[in-house]
Amino acid sequence: MKSIRLISGFLTVGAWTLLSRVLGFVRDAMILAYLGTGPAYEAFVVAFRLPNMFRRFFAEGAFNMAFIPQYSKRLEGDEDPSGFASQAISGLATVLIVLTLLAQLTMPWLIYGLASGFAGQEQFDLSVAFGRIAFPYILFISLAALLSGVLNAHGRFAAAAAAPVLLNILMVGAMLGAVLAGGDVAQSLVWMVPFAGIAQMGLVWIAAQRAGISIRLQRPRFSPEMKQLVIVAVPAALAGGVVQVNLLVGQQVASYFDRAVGWLYAADRLYQLPLGVVGIAIGVVLLPDLSRRLKAGDHDGSRNALSRAAEISLALTIPAAVALVVVPLPLVSVLFERGAMTSDDSAAIAVAVAIYGLGLPAFVLQKILQPLFFAREDTKTPFRYALGAMVVNAVIAVGLAPFIGWIASAIATTLAGWAMVARLGVGARGFGDVARFDRRFHSRIWRIVAASFAMGAVLWMANVALTPFLGMAGLRYGALAVLVLIGMASYFGIGQLIGAFRLAEFKSAMRRGG
Repeated sequence: MKSIRLISGFLTVGAWTLLSRVLGFVRDAMILAYLGTGPAYEAFVVAFRLPNMFRRFFAEGAFNMAFIPQYSKRLEGDEDPSGFASQAISGLATVLIVLTLLAQLTMPWLIYGLASGFAGQEQFDLSVAFGRIAFPYILFISLAALLSGVLNAHGRFAAAAAAPVLLNILMVGAMLGAVLAGGDVAQSLVWMVPFAGIAQMGLVWIAAQRAGISIRLQRPRFSPEMKQLVIVAVPAALAGGVVQVNLLVGQQVASYFDRAVGWLYAADRLYQLPLGVVGIAIGVVLLPDLSRRLKAGDHDGSRNALSRAAEISLALTIPAAVALVVVPLPLVSVLFERGAMTSDDSAAIAVAVAIYGLGLPAFVLQKILQPLFFAREDTKTPFRYALGAMVVNAVIAVGLAPFIGWIASAIATTLAGWAMVARLGVGARGFGDVARFDRRFHSRIWRIVAASFAMGAVLWMANVALTPFLGMAGLRYGALAVLVLIGMASYFGIGQLIGAFRLAEFKSAMRRGG
Protein backbone atom coordinates (compact mmCIF):
# COMPACT_ATOMS: atom_id res chain seq x y z
CA MET A 1 0.00 0.00 0.00
CA LYS A 2 2.84 2.39 0.84
CA SER A 3 4.56 1.71 -2.47
CA ILE A 4 1.30 2.19 -4.38
CA ARG A 5 0.81 5.62 -2.76
CA LEU A 6 4.36 6.63 -3.67
CA ILE A 7 4.01 5.43 -7.26
CA SER A 8 0.63 7.18 -7.55
CA GLY A 9 2.16 10.50 -6.57
CA PHE A 10 5.01 9.90 -8.98
CA LEU A 11 2.63 9.12 -11.84
CA THR A 12 0.57 12.25 -11.14
CA VAL A 13 3.64 14.46 -11.29
CA GLY A 14 5.04 12.47 -14.20
CA ALA A 15 1.88 12.80 -16.27
CA TRP A 16 1.79 16.59 -15.94
CA THR A 17 5.54 16.79 -16.49
CA LEU A 18 5.17 14.68 -19.63
CA LEU A 19 2.54 17.07 -20.95
CA SER A 20 4.80 20.01 -20.15
CA ARG A 21 7.77 18.40 -21.87
CA VAL A 22 5.72 17.50 -24.95
CA LEU A 23 4.57 21.10 -25.20
CA GLY A 24 8.19 22.08 -24.59
CA PHE A 25 9.14 20.05 -27.66
CA VAL A 26 6.54 21.92 -29.66
CA ARG A 27 7.93 25.20 -28.33
CA ASP A 28 11.56 24.31 -29.04
CA ALA A 29 10.77 22.93 -32.51
CA MET A 30 8.98 26.17 -33.36
CA ILE A 31 11.84 28.30 -32.03
CA LEU A 32 14.37 26.38 -34.11
CA ALA A 33 12.14 26.54 -37.17
CA TYR A 34 11.71 30.33 -36.91
CA LEU A 35 15.17 31.30 -35.61
CA GLY A 36 17.46 28.45 -36.70
CA THR A 37 20.62 28.16 -34.63
CA GLY A 38 21.88 31.67 -35.44
CA PRO A 39 22.59 34.74 -33.28
CA ALA A 40 18.98 35.41 -32.19
CA TYR A 41 18.54 31.79 -31.07
CA GLU A 42 21.82 31.70 -29.15
CA ALA A 43 21.02 35.04 -27.50
CA PHE A 44 17.61 33.75 -26.43
CA VAL A 45 19.15 30.53 -25.07
CA VAL A 46 21.63 32.45 -22.91
CA ALA A 47 19.04 35.00 -21.74
CA PHE A 48 16.46 32.34 -20.89
CA ARG A 49 19.03 30.17 -19.12
CA LEU A 50 20.14 33.08 -16.90
CA PRO A 51 17.02 33.33 -14.67
CA ASN A 52 16.59 29.57 -14.79
CA MET A 53 20.14 29.14 -13.54
CA PHE A 54 19.49 31.40 -10.55
CA ARG A 55 16.09 29.75 -10.04
CA ARG A 56 17.75 26.36 -9.55
CA PHE A 57 20.31 28.01 -7.29
CA PHE A 58 17.80 29.78 -5.02
CA ALA A 59 14.57 27.85 -5.31
CA GLU A 60 14.75 24.24 -6.48
CA GLY A 61 18.42 23.59 -5.83
CA ALA A 62 18.85 25.23 -2.45
CA PHE A 63 15.95 26.91 -0.71
CA ASN A 64 13.42 24.17 -1.38
CA MET A 65 15.88 21.40 -0.48
CA ALA A 66 16.23 23.05 2.93
CA PHE A 67 12.64 24.26 3.22
CA ILE A 68 10.67 21.11 2.29
CA PRO A 69 12.09 18.80 5.01
CA GLN A 70 11.55 21.43 7.71
CA TYR A 71 8.05 22.26 6.47
CA SER A 72 7.14 18.56 6.17
CA LYS A 73 8.27 17.86 9.73
CA ARG A 74 6.29 20.83 11.05
CA LEU A 75 3.29 19.58 9.10
CA GLU A 76 3.70 16.08 10.56
CA GLY A 77 4.00 17.50 14.11
CA ASP A 78 1.33 20.23 13.65
CA GLU A 79 3.86 22.94 14.52
CA ASP A 80 2.43 25.98 12.66
CA PRO A 81 3.62 25.03 9.16
CA SER A 82 1.70 27.92 7.55
CA GLY A 83 3.46 30.51 9.70
CA PHE A 84 6.82 28.98 8.83
CA ALA A 85 5.96 29.03 5.10
CA SER A 86 4.82 32.67 5.31
CA GLN A 87 8.13 33.71 6.87
CA ALA A 88 10.07 31.74 4.26
CA ILE A 89 8.25 33.14 1.24
CA SER A 90 8.58 36.71 2.53
CA GLY A 91 12.31 36.33 3.07
CA LEU A 92 12.83 34.69 -0.31
CA ALA A 93 10.86 37.43 -2.09
CA THR A 94 13.00 40.13 -0.48
CA VAL A 95 16.25 38.48 -1.55
CA LEU A 96 14.99 37.94 -5.10
CA ILE A 97 13.82 41.54 -5.55
CA VAL A 98 17.29 42.80 -4.57
CA LEU A 99 18.92 40.22 -6.87
CA THR A 100 16.72 41.27 -9.81
CA LEU A 101 17.64 44.94 -9.39
CA LEU A 102 21.35 44.11 -9.21
CA ALA A 103 21.10 41.92 -12.30
CA GLN A 104 19.61 44.76 -14.33
CA LEU A 105 22.62 46.92 -13.48
CA THR A 106 25.25 44.25 -14.12
CA MET A 107 23.72 42.41 -17.07
CA PRO A 108 26.67 42.90 -19.51
CA TRP A 109 29.03 41.31 -16.96
CA LEU A 110 26.60 38.48 -16.30
CA ILE A 111 26.37 37.70 -20.01
CA TYR A 112 30.15 37.82 -20.31
CA GLY A 113 30.35 35.37 -17.42
CA LEU A 114 27.92 33.03 -19.17
CA ALA A 115 29.25 33.21 -22.72
CA SER A 116 32.45 35.20 -23.08
CA GLY A 117 32.88 33.77 -26.56
CA PHE A 118 30.03 36.07 -27.69
CA ALA A 119 32.09 39.20 -26.98
CA GLY A 120 32.37 41.42 -30.06
CA GLN A 121 29.61 39.52 -31.87
CA GLU A 122 25.94 40.25 -32.52
CA GLN A 123 24.92 37.64 -29.95
CA PHE A 124 26.42 39.61 -27.06
CA ASP A 125 24.30 42.78 -27.35
CA LEU A 126 21.20 40.71 -28.05
CA SER A 127 21.88 38.55 -24.99
CA VAL A 128 22.22 41.63 -22.76
CA ALA A 129 18.94 43.10 -24.03
CA PHE A 130 17.10 39.78 -23.78
CA GLY A 131 18.59 39.07 -20.34
CA ARG A 132 17.25 42.30 -18.87
CA ILE A 133 13.76 41.46 -20.12
CA ALA A 134 13.75 37.83 -19.01
CA PHE A 135 15.49 38.08 -15.62
CA PRO A 136 12.44 39.12 -13.52
CA TYR A 137 11.12 35.63 -14.27
CA ILE A 138 13.30 34.41 -11.39
CA LEU A 139 11.19 36.28 -8.82
CA PHE A 140 7.89 34.76 -9.86
CA ILE A 141 9.07 31.25 -10.67
CA SER A 142 11.07 30.93 -7.44
CA LEU A 143 8.05 31.88 -5.35
CA ALA A 144 6.01 29.43 -7.42
CA ALA A 145 8.61 26.72 -6.68
CA LEU A 146 8.34 27.33 -2.93
CA LEU A 147 4.53 27.21 -3.08
CA SER A 148 4.79 24.03 -5.12
CA GLY A 149 6.91 22.51 -2.37
CA VAL A 150 4.19 23.35 0.15
CA LEU A 151 1.53 21.71 -2.02
CA ASN A 152 3.71 18.62 -2.54
CA ALA A 153 4.23 18.26 1.23
CA HIS A 154 0.42 18.12 1.57
CA GLY A 155 0.27 15.38 -1.07
CA ARG A 156 -1.25 17.74 -3.65
CA PHE A 157 0.90 17.29 -6.74
CA ALA A 158 -1.35 18.15 -9.68
CA ALA A 159 -1.43 21.98 -9.57
CA ALA A 160 2.29 22.31 -8.87
CA ALA A 161 3.14 19.89 -11.67
CA ALA A 162 0.73 21.63 -14.06
CA ALA A 163 2.27 25.09 -13.59
CA PRO A 164 5.15 24.57 -16.08
CA VAL A 165 2.59 23.74 -18.77
CA LEU A 166 1.55 27.40 -18.70
CA LEU A 167 5.03 28.57 -19.70
CA ASN A 168 5.04 26.46 -22.83
CA ILE A 169 1.48 27.32 -23.80
CA LEU A 170 2.13 31.05 -23.44
CA MET A 171 5.42 30.92 -25.34
CA VAL A 172 3.88 28.94 -28.21
CA GLY A 173 1.05 31.48 -28.28
CA ALA A 174 3.56 34.36 -28.34
CA MET A 175 5.32 32.88 -31.37
CA LEU A 176 2.09 32.22 -33.25
CA GLY A 177 0.90 35.74 -32.48
CA ALA A 178 4.18 37.25 -33.71
CA VAL A 179 4.08 35.25 -36.94
CA LEU A 180 0.45 36.12 -37.66
CA ALA A 181 1.08 39.81 -36.90
CA GLY A 182 4.35 39.90 -38.83
CA GLY A 183 6.30 40.77 -35.66
CA ASP A 184 9.67 39.78 -34.25
CA VAL A 185 9.46 36.19 -32.97
CA ALA A 186 12.53 36.47 -30.72
CA GLN A 187 11.25 39.67 -29.07
CA SER A 188 7.81 38.14 -28.51
CA LEU A 189 9.38 35.07 -26.93
CA VAL A 190 11.59 36.91 -24.49
CA TRP A 191 8.85 39.34 -23.40
CA MET A 192 6.53 36.42 -22.67
CA VAL A 193 8.99 34.87 -20.20
CA PRO A 194 8.28 37.16 -17.19
CA PHE A 195 4.55 37.16 -17.90
CA ALA A 196 4.57 33.36 -17.90
CA GLY A 197 6.27 33.48 -14.49
CA ILE A 198 3.44 35.62 -13.12
CA ALA A 199 0.90 33.13 -14.49
CA GLN A 200 2.71 30.15 -12.92
CA MET A 201 2.93 31.84 -9.54
CA GLY A 202 -0.74 32.78 -9.69
CA LEU A 203 -1.77 29.20 -10.46
CA VAL A 204 -0.02 27.61 -7.47
CA TRP A 205 -1.00 30.46 -5.14
CA ILE A 206 -4.68 29.93 -5.96
CA ALA A 207 -4.24 26.14 -5.58
CA ALA A 208 -2.71 26.63 -2.13
CA GLN A 209 -5.57 28.89 -1.04
CA ARG A 210 -8.17 26.41 -2.30
CA ALA A 211 -6.40 23.62 -0.42
CA GLY A 212 -6.84 25.59 2.79
CA ILE A 213 -3.13 26.41 3.08
CA SER A 214 -2.96 29.91 4.51
CA ILE A 215 0.21 31.67 3.38
CA ARG A 216 0.57 35.44 3.44
CA LEU A 217 3.30 37.92 2.66
CA GLN A 218 4.63 39.71 5.72
CA ARG A 219 7.55 41.85 6.83
CA PRO A 220 10.66 39.64 6.69
CA ARG A 221 11.95 38.66 10.13
CA PHE A 222 15.17 36.82 10.94
CA SER A 223 13.50 34.57 13.50
CA PRO A 224 15.13 31.46 15.02
CA GLU A 225 13.19 29.36 12.49
CA MET A 226 14.55 31.41 9.60
CA LYS A 227 18.05 31.28 11.08
CA GLN A 228 17.88 27.48 11.10
CA LEU A 229 16.52 27.49 7.55
CA VAL A 230 19.39 29.68 6.36
CA ILE A 231 21.97 27.50 8.15
CA VAL A 232 20.68 24.46 6.27
CA ALA A 233 20.06 26.33 3.00
CA VAL A 234 23.49 27.93 2.58
CA PRO A 235 25.37 24.65 1.94
CA ALA A 236 22.55 23.55 -0.39
CA ALA A 237 22.84 26.88 -2.18
CA LEU A 238 26.57 26.35 -2.56
CA ALA A 239 25.93 22.84 -3.87
CA GLY A 240 23.39 24.26 -6.29
CA GLY A 241 25.92 26.86 -7.27
CA VAL A 242 28.44 24.12 -8.08
CA VAL A 243 25.92 22.45 -10.39
CA GLN A 244 25.34 25.77 -12.13
CA VAL A 245 29.09 26.26 -12.45
CA ASN A 246 29.16 22.97 -14.34
CA LEU A 247 26.57 24.32 -16.76
CA LEU A 248 28.43 27.59 -16.99
CA VAL A 249 31.72 25.87 -17.86
CA GLY A 250 30.00 23.86 -20.60
CA GLN A 251 28.33 26.93 -22.07
CA GLN A 252 31.53 28.95 -21.87
CA VAL A 253 33.40 26.28 -23.83
CA ALA A 254 30.57 26.02 -26.37
CA SER A 255 30.40 29.81 -26.86
CA TYR A 256 33.79 29.70 -28.62
CA PHE A 257 32.42 27.35 -31.31
CA ASP A 258 29.97 28.51 -33.96
CA ARG A 259 26.36 27.47 -33.16
CA ALA A 260 27.49 25.10 -30.40
CA VAL A 261 25.52 26.87 -27.65
CA GLY A 262 22.33 26.24 -29.61
CA TRP A 263 23.25 22.62 -30.35
CA LEU A 264 23.89 21.79 -26.70
CA TYR A 265 20.69 23.53 -25.62
CA ALA A 266 18.59 21.58 -28.14
CA ALA A 267 20.21 18.30 -27.04
CA ASP A 268 19.60 19.24 -23.42
CA ARG A 269 15.90 19.73 -24.17
CA LEU A 270 15.63 16.22 -25.61
CA TYR A 271 17.20 14.32 -22.73
CA GLN A 272 15.35 16.54 -20.26
CA LEU A 273 12.10 14.80 -21.29
CA PRO A 274 12.80 11.51 -19.49
CA LEU A 275 14.78 13.33 -16.79
CA GLY A 276 11.83 15.61 -16.07
CA VAL A 277 9.15 12.95 -16.23
CA VAL A 278 11.06 10.44 -14.12
CA GLY A 279 13.83 12.08 -12.10
CA ILE A 280 12.14 15.32 -11.15
CA ALA A 281 8.83 13.59 -10.44
CA ILE A 282 10.53 11.10 -8.10
CA GLY A 283 12.44 13.88 -6.35
CA VAL A 284 9.28 15.92 -5.83
CA VAL A 285 7.43 12.99 -4.28
CA LEU A 286 10.30 11.32 -2.42
CA LEU A 287 11.74 14.21 -0.38
CA PRO A 288 8.59 15.15 1.59
CA ASP A 289 7.72 11.46 1.97
CA LEU A 290 11.11 10.59 3.46
CA SER A 291 11.03 13.67 5.70
CA ARG A 292 7.65 12.73 7.18
CA ARG A 293 8.68 9.09 7.70
CA LEU A 294 11.90 10.05 9.45
CA LYS A 295 9.95 12.40 11.73
CA ALA A 296 7.58 9.54 12.58
CA GLY A 297 10.43 7.02 13.03
CA ASP A 298 9.17 4.82 10.19
CA HIS A 299 12.49 3.33 9.03
CA ASP A 300 10.94 0.37 7.20
CA GLY A 301 8.67 2.74 5.31
CA SER A 302 11.62 4.97 4.44
CA ARG A 303 13.57 2.08 2.96
CA ASN A 304 10.53 0.88 1.04
CA ALA A 305 9.90 4.38 -0.35
CA LEU A 306 13.54 4.73 -1.45
CA SER A 307 13.61 1.30 -3.09
CA ARG A 308 10.32 1.70 -4.94
CA ALA A 309 11.35 5.18 -6.13
CA ALA A 310 14.61 3.79 -7.51
CA GLU A 311 12.91 0.75 -9.00
CA ILE A 312 10.24 2.59 -10.97
CA SER A 313 12.51 5.45 -12.01
CA LEU A 314 15.21 3.17 -13.39
CA ALA A 315 12.60 0.96 -15.04
CA LEU A 316 11.62 4.01 -17.10
CA THR A 317 15.02 5.74 -17.32
CA ILE A 318 17.36 2.99 -18.47
CA PRO A 319 15.34 2.14 -21.62
CA ALA A 320 15.04 5.86 -22.39
CA ALA A 321 18.83 6.19 -22.11
CA VAL A 322 19.35 3.22 -24.42
CA ALA A 323 16.98 4.76 -26.98
CA LEU A 324 18.82 8.11 -26.88
CA VAL A 325 22.10 6.31 -27.55
CA VAL A 326 20.81 3.95 -30.27
CA VAL A 327 18.51 6.22 -32.34
CA PRO A 328 19.39 9.87 -31.58
CA LEU A 329 19.39 11.11 -35.19
CA PRO A 330 15.82 10.04 -36.07
CA LEU A 331 14.58 11.65 -32.86
CA VAL A 332 16.38 14.93 -33.50
CA SER A 333 15.69 15.22 -37.23
CA VAL A 334 11.98 14.44 -37.03
CA LEU A 335 11.31 16.54 -33.93
CA PHE A 336 13.43 19.59 -34.77
CA GLU A 337 14.55 19.69 -38.43
CA ARG A 338 12.35 22.14 -40.34
CA GLY A 339 12.44 25.75 -41.43
CA ALA A 340 15.78 27.35 -40.56
CA MET A 341 17.01 24.16 -38.85
CA THR A 342 19.39 22.21 -41.13
CA SER A 343 20.55 18.58 -41.44
CA ASP A 344 24.00 19.63 -40.22
CA ASP A 345 22.38 20.99 -37.06
CA SER A 346 20.54 17.69 -36.58
CA ALA A 347 23.73 15.66 -36.91
CA ALA A 348 25.56 17.79 -34.33
CA ILE A 349 22.66 17.75 -31.88
CA ALA A 350 22.29 13.96 -32.24
CA VAL A 351 25.89 13.41 -31.14
CA ALA A 352 25.28 15.45 -27.99
CA VAL A 353 22.00 13.61 -27.34
CA ALA A 354 23.75 10.23 -27.43
CA ILE A 355 26.40 11.43 -24.96
CA TYR A 356 23.77 12.90 -22.63
CA GLY A 357 21.88 9.61 -22.92
CA LEU A 358 24.84 7.79 -21.38
CA GLY A 359 24.54 10.10 -18.38
CA LEU A 360 20.75 10.01 -18.03
CA PRO A 361 20.64 7.23 -15.39
CA ALA A 362 23.19 9.18 -13.34
CA PHE A 363 21.13 12.38 -13.46
CA VAL A 364 18.08 10.44 -12.25
CA LEU A 365 19.97 8.56 -9.54
CA GLN A 366 21.10 11.91 -8.15
CA LYS A 367 17.43 12.86 -7.73
CA ILE A 368 16.90 9.64 -5.75
CA LEU A 369 20.02 9.69 -3.56
CA GLN A 370 20.14 13.38 -2.64
CA PRO A 371 16.85 13.28 -0.64
CA LEU A 372 18.54 10.79 1.71
CA PHE A 373 20.75 13.67 2.85
CA PHE A 374 18.27 16.54 2.49
CA ALA A 375 15.56 14.72 4.47
CA ARG A 376 18.04 14.61 7.38
CA GLU A 377 18.78 18.32 6.86
CA ASP A 378 22.32 17.40 5.80
CA THR A 379 23.17 19.75 2.94
CA LYS A 380 26.91 20.03 3.61
CA THR A 381 27.80 16.52 2.45
CA PRO A 382 26.16 16.85 -1.00
CA PHE A 383 27.97 20.18 -1.35
CA ARG A 384 31.35 18.51 -0.84
CA TYR A 385 30.44 15.85 -3.38
CA ALA A 386 29.28 18.50 -5.84
CA LEU A 387 32.64 20.25 -5.55
CA GLY A 388 34.36 17.05 -6.65
CA ALA A 389 31.98 16.71 -9.59
CA MET A 390 32.68 20.33 -10.54
CA VAL A 391 36.40 19.62 -10.74
CA VAL A 392 35.77 16.59 -12.93
CA ASN A 393 33.52 18.63 -15.22
CA ALA A 394 35.90 21.58 -15.56
CA VAL A 395 39.01 19.48 -16.17
CA ILE A 396 37.35 17.39 -18.87
CA ALA A 397 35.47 20.23 -20.61
CA VAL A 398 38.37 22.66 -20.73
CA GLY A 399 41.05 20.00 -21.19
CA LEU A 400 39.40 18.17 -24.09
CA ALA A 401 37.95 21.19 -25.95
CA PRO A 402 41.19 22.02 -27.83
CA PHE A 403 41.31 18.46 -29.16
CA ILE A 404 37.68 17.44 -29.80
CA GLY A 405 35.86 20.79 -29.81
CA TRP A 406 32.49 21.71 -28.37
CA ILE A 407 31.38 18.14 -27.69
CA ALA A 408 33.81 18.11 -24.75
CA SER A 409 31.10 19.98 -22.80
CA ALA A 410 28.60 17.13 -23.18
CA ILE A 411 31.18 14.48 -22.29
CA ALA A 412 32.18 16.43 -19.19
CA THR A 413 28.56 16.77 -18.05
CA THR A 414 27.95 13.03 -18.32
CA LEU A 415 31.16 11.96 -16.55
CA ALA A 416 30.64 14.53 -13.78
CA GLY A 417 27.12 13.16 -13.29
CA TRP A 418 28.42 9.64 -12.72
CA ALA A 419 31.14 10.94 -10.40
CA MET A 420 28.47 12.63 -8.29
CA VAL A 421 26.38 9.45 -8.10
CA ALA A 422 29.40 7.42 -6.99
CA ARG A 423 30.09 9.84 -4.14
CA LEU A 424 26.43 9.98 -3.07
CA GLY A 425 26.16 6.19 -3.09
CA VAL A 426 29.23 5.69 -0.95
CA GLY A 427 28.27 8.51 1.41
CA ALA A 428 24.73 7.19 1.96
CA ARG A 429 26.10 3.94 3.39
CA GLY A 430 26.67 5.76 6.66
CA PHE A 431 22.91 6.01 7.21
CA GLY A 432 22.65 2.21 7.54
CA ASP A 433 20.13 -0.20 6.07
CA VAL A 434 17.40 2.46 5.95
CA ALA A 435 19.30 4.14 3.09
CA ARG A 436 19.97 0.95 1.13
CA PHE A 437 17.90 -0.62 -1.60
CA ASP A 438 15.95 -3.71 -0.53
CA ARG A 439 16.09 -7.27 -1.86
CA ARG A 440 13.26 -6.74 -4.36
CA PHE A 441 15.18 -3.89 -6.00
CA HIS A 442 18.32 -5.96 -6.35
CA SER A 443 16.38 -8.88 -7.82
CA ARG A 444 14.77 -6.67 -10.49
CA ILE A 445 17.43 -4.17 -11.54
CA TRP A 446 19.49 -6.59 -13.62
CA ARG A 447 16.33 -7.72 -15.41
CA ILE A 448 15.51 -4.06 -16.17
CA VAL A 449 18.97 -3.64 -17.70
CA ALA A 450 18.59 -6.83 -19.75
CA ALA A 451 15.17 -5.79 -21.07
CA SER A 452 16.54 -2.36 -21.98
CA PHE A 453 19.48 -3.78 -23.92
CA ALA A 454 17.17 -6.19 -25.75
CA MET A 455 14.94 -3.26 -26.65
CA GLY A 456 18.01 -1.41 -27.93
CA ALA A 457 18.77 -4.26 -30.35
CA VAL A 458 15.16 -4.26 -31.57
CA LEU A 459 15.24 -0.48 -32.01
CA TRP A 460 18.46 -0.64 -34.03
CA MET A 461 16.97 -3.17 -36.45
CA ALA A 462 13.70 -1.24 -36.69
CA ASN A 463 15.63 1.99 -37.40
CA VAL A 464 17.48 0.31 -40.28
CA ALA A 465 14.18 -0.85 -41.77
CA LEU A 466 12.45 2.52 -41.32
CA THR A 467 15.35 4.78 -42.41
CA PRO A 468 13.91 5.50 -45.90
CA PHE A 469 10.59 6.56 -44.39
CA LEU A 470 12.22 8.66 -41.64
CA GLY A 471 13.64 10.88 -44.38
CA MET A 472 10.36 11.46 -46.22
CA ALA A 473 8.64 14.74 -45.39
CA GLY A 474 5.15 13.28 -45.48
CA LEU A 475 5.88 10.03 -43.68
CA ARG A 476 8.61 10.76 -41.14
CA TYR A 477 6.26 11.55 -38.24
CA GLY A 478 4.41 8.28 -38.68
CA ALA A 479 7.69 6.39 -39.08
CA LEU A 480 9.03 7.86 -35.84
CA ALA A 481 5.78 6.98 -34.06
CA VAL A 482 6.12 3.39 -35.29
CA LEU A 483 9.75 3.31 -34.11
CA VAL A 484 8.76 4.55 -30.65
CA LEU A 485 5.88 2.08 -30.40
CA ILE A 486 8.18 -0.80 -31.41
CA GLY A 487 10.62 0.22 -28.69
CA MET A 488 7.92 0.49 -26.02
CA ALA A 489 6.24 -2.79 -26.97
CA SER A 490 9.52 -4.71 -27.03
CA TYR A 491 10.70 -3.28 -23.70
CA PHE A 492 7.51 -3.77 -21.74
CA GLY A 493 6.89 -7.17 -23.33
CA ILE A 494 10.40 -8.46 -22.59
CA GLY A 495 10.41 -6.84 -19.15
CA GLN A 496 7.14 -8.51 -18.17
CA LEU A 497 8.37 -11.84 -19.54
CA ILE A 498 11.66 -11.92 -17.59
CA GLY A 499 10.24 -10.41 -14.38
CA ALA A 500 11.77 -6.92 -14.56
CA PHE A 501 8.42 -5.52 -13.42
CA ARG A 502 4.74 -6.36 -13.39
CA LEU A 503 2.53 -4.24 -15.63
CA ALA A 504 -0.32 -4.76 -13.16
CA GLU A 505 1.62 -2.66 -10.62
CA PHE A 506 1.71 0.29 -13.01
CA LYS A 507 -2.00 -0.09 -13.78
CA SER A 508 -2.93 -0.27 -10.09
CA ALA A 509 -0.90 2.84 -9.31
CA MET A 510 -2.42 4.73 -12.23
CA ARG A 511 -5.96 3.89 -11.09
CA ARG A 512 -5.13 5.03 -7.58
CA GLY A 513 -3.40 8.16 -8.88
CA GLY A 514 -6.42 9.06 -10.95
